[in-house]
Amino acid sequence: MEKKQFQAESKRLLEMMINSIYTQREIFLRELISNASDAIDKIYYKALTDDALVFDKDSYFIKVAADKANRTLTIRDTGIGMTKEDLENNLGIIAKSGSLAFKKENESKEGHNIIGQFGVGFYSAFMVADLVTVTSRALGSDVAYKWESTGADGYTIETCEKDTVGTEIVLKIKENTEDDNYDEYLDEYRLKAIIKKYSDFIRYPIKMDIAGKRLKEGSESEFEDYEEEQHVNSMVPIWRKNKSELTPEDYEKFYNEKHYGFDKPLKHIHVSADGAVVYQAILFIPENMPYDYYSKEFEKGLELYANGVLIMNKCADLLPDYFSFVKGMVDSESLSLNISREMLQHDRQLKLIAKNIQSKIKGQLQSLLKDEREKYEQFYKAFGRQLKFGVYSDYGTHKEVLQDLLMFYSSKEKKLVTLDEYIARMPEDQKYIYYASGESIERIDKLPQTEIVSEKGYEYLYFTDDIDEFAIKMIMTYKEKEFKSVSSGDLGIEADDKETETESDKNENKELFEYMTNLLSGKVSNVKASKRLKTHPVCLSTDGDVTIEMEKILNAMPNNPNVKAEKVLEINVHHEVFASLKDALAKDKEKLNLYTALLYNQALLIEGLPLQDPVEFTNDICKIMV
Repeated sequence: MEKKQFQAESKRLLEMMINSIYTQREIFLRELISNASDAIDKIYYKALTDDALVFDKDSYFIKVAADKANRTLTIRDTGIGMTKEDLENNLGIIAKSGSLAFKKENESKEGHNIIGQFGVGFYSAFMVADLVTVTSRALGSDVAYKWESTGADGYTIETCEKDTVGTEIVLKIKENTEDDNYDEYLDEYRLKAIIKKYSDFIRYPIKMDIAGKRLKEGSESEFEDYEEEQHVNSMVPIWRKNKSELTPEDYEKFYNEKHYGFDKPLKHIHVSADGAVVYQAILFIPENMPYDYYSKEFEKGLELYANGVLIMNKCADLLPDYFSFVKGMVDSESLSLNISREMLQHDRQLKLIAKNIQSKIKGQLQSLLKDEREKYEQFYKAFGRQLKFGVYSDYGTHKEVLQDLLMFYSSKEKKLVTLDEYIARMPEDQKYIYYASGESIERIDKLPQTEIVSEKGYEYLYFTDDIDEFAIKMIMTYKEKEFKSVSSGDLGIEADDKETETESDKNENKELFEYMTNLLSGKVSNVKASKRLKTHPVCLSTDGDVTIEMEKILNAMPNNPNVKAEKVLEINVHHEVFASLKDALAKDKEKLNLYTALLYNQALLIEGLPLQDPVEFTNDICKIMV
């Protein structure tokens, strides 16, 4: 029998495919099962126009069988089969897809979609097999043919006997090597796991003979081995069922079966889109943050199916980073896949799906915020930080999408509030959205800078996450109201007349403040009378965009950029301490130096900033005591 050679281009492509196109060997089984499903689909298409052909779905199936003794794996289908010409064209010329050609011929007919697109999936079998034998009998033919190949050296075709229409592919599995274990493709449980992973939702039954043990008939203690043919795929995916048929428990079961998380889903989103792009999706908002969420090991993305066949475990392109916590899957027949069907081409359909999914997620979160506040707050405590990172990233590009979803603890409400709720409560004379930054709510409550804001009856927001101020800097304004730190130089709050410094006071205090400014040169840019302090003697405020909290966060980073906020030391001229300062200016400059150093270090401690010389600070305290 003459051995036919693959075309030169086809031979090179086969070598490439075996060695580089597919990243995981187990993909071969997905490809062969998908081809078998295509073959059954073709009979279905024929039945749409041929009245003599009756399509009884129960008569069609795919059978997978392993023979460990002979090291063979068989995939058999009851599909349309192939003629000698089909074998020549579809298996003799690599990358010529019979399924694609059939699909183009039948584009006007309604029915199942053909999965195959490239005609290379069959050859993935050579990643695990030394010899591939294909026996096929076409629908309407009495003659069967056998195609056989050991790989790139060519193939043979001869007539043979086959009782039924369809195709049988037998793989002679390679022997194990030091690096590769090929025995796994003869193991019943491994094969079943691969089928469940990639082909669970093929629309036809995938059958296997599953081994088990049972009590011998008439015995109460003796067991016997047996084999039973079982369907190993689910066939009908949950996302193709009507939403009205499904219960919350069904979605929760699907979440657990797919191992999306160890928690329960807080909310699910079931999408069936039939417009510019056709797809179905089930998305889950988790209850808790995954333990590795902020680690390098965490991978974002949704499972991607093409017509029920798993293409990618984690399709990152379907989710923006700020919604990376969302779990779930997408199934579409509209996507363009690359030659291995393991990756997507970056096309218009993919972008449309991603955009739609983003909108669905935001809509669900807004609905949760409006109608199930307690659940939203639970979600926000787990993933609010990620939303803030989303606002900050890409120079604030996504702030319009996310700003309505943000929440911060409120000084007035003593709970989490949205920016919209804050704005709705603002008095008419309030110019800014005020916030105070610190390590905790308790620490912020003790800040001297909050006194005047509280006294005016203005609400302020607590920023306790290191990302908070950076995110707000990107938003800049919300509903035409600018954000203002309580530590900013200008709070936009008019002081009461009795507390306003007169011109004579300013002149009288000018020498003192200039002296203290010179003494603290390089540490603060200015020393001045405070308009914000009520009971505290001193505090630090800032001029410019960098606040003290931002300075602390930036300088705690590994590269330590040594960023410095422009600090101003504010003195409460109505506090008893101020009288001591004025007295020292007139009588004892050394004591004034000591007081200035103490007040500056006191202000640093209030802000949680490190002292430059703690020993000197303790010595200064001792000098006051003696």
